[in-house]
Amino acid sequence: MFARTEHCAAVEALLRDSPVVALLGPRQVGKTTLARAIGRRWTKSAVTVLDLERDADRRRLDEPLGALEHLRGLVIIDEVQFAPELFRALRVLADRTPVRTRFLVLGSASPDLLRQSSETLAGRIAFHELGGFSLAEVGAAGPKLQRLWLRGGFPRSFTAKADAASARWRRDFIRTFLERDLPQLEVRTPALALRRFWSMLAHVHGQTLNWSELGRSMGVADTTVRSYVDLLEGTLVVQTLKPWHENISKRQVKSPKVFVRDSGLLHTLLDIDRAEQLESHPRVGASWEGFAIQEVTRRLGARLDQCFFWSTHAGAELDLLVVADGKRLGFEMKRTSAPGITPSMRSALADLRLDSLDVIHTGRETYPLSREVRALALTRVLSDLTPLSAPRTNAVRGRARSPVLR
Repeated sequence: MFARTEHCAAVEALLRDSPVVALLGPRQVGKTTLARAIGRRWTKSAVTVLDLERDADRRRLDEPLGALEHLRGLVIIDEVQFAPELFRALRVLADRTPVRTRFLVLGSASPDLLRQSSETLAGRIAFHELGGFSLAEVGAAGPKLQRLWLRGGFPRSFTAKADAASARWRRDFIRTFLERDLPQLEVRTPALALRRFWSMLAHVHGQTLNWSELGRSMGVADTTVRSYVDLLEGTLVVQTLKPWHENISKRQVKSPKVFVRDSGLLHTLLDIDRAEQLESHPRVGASWEGFAIQEVTRRLGARLDQCFFWSTHAGAELDLLVVADGKRLGFEMKRTSAPGITPSMRSALADLRLDSLDVIHTGRETYPLSREVRALALTRVLSDLTPLSAPRTNAVRGRARSPVLR
């Protein structure tokens, strides 16, 4: 249904420059389908596919260096997290001159997998993260946007014939992820405890983390709470947004915000199956904020280390600050069709010296709120928001800069 051609092109570009490319993402997000599509498009030489969930392929790689050194062309290794010892062999093979083989390794990301691959293959490996469907892939028209927000971007969840079927799939995914996938990654934390903790994070989705309060609620130490967050973040189902600190006199928030990465999983953890339930839920605003932040950062092509939020103890805040290429781009997420400029926005413009400020809203049109602030409809993000990789000028959207609003 969706070819995901942009991801294909991105991975192929990495393969041209790096001997090893890691395609990472949660289970069921479509990594294997994408890798096989890349294999079909690979016309330069032979393609070999090894799936480490198959016993025969795992036995074939009992001696990885001997099994791989004679292969040429593109070698796709699926579920590489089951054989971390492969990375040492890949280091030897990646150093051969000339490069005879390109390796595309697929993994359901885990902290250990990321650490081992980064350390063992430093300078030899490139990473590409595959997330769920985005607006760029499904379309930004109103019904599709609402469907993507409710169901999330996992292919089988989004394409289900009915909301009830989508909700069942997501419940099954969560159970399988906790009871089977994490133990396979040698995670020893009981599934029931992680399910409870993940549900607690869903209820504070979009809020700053209070480690002590979460620890008291779980009956565990702060350090244990941090390890749980690291685990869920490392397996790409939770994301933390770091706070930005500016050299100003105001006291600023220093704790990160937490988000469940997929809106569909968030809604399942909150026991939301249908659109009418979502609209009346007390966390609907936080859900929409996280969904909008994800779509904006995807459109920009911003890395996680370029994205922040900003908040002061006096109440001023900015939902998303993207710092890249010498620019500071600010974004506020407002679940309204008629946004206005708030005192908090004026404070962010002055204190953070923003180059621009976009207010992402639920209406249909994009229009200026002032000479420095623009109301940008989420449905028009694809057409009206310029990616970071595109050439930029010193002018803000073709308009002269005005003094900071006071």
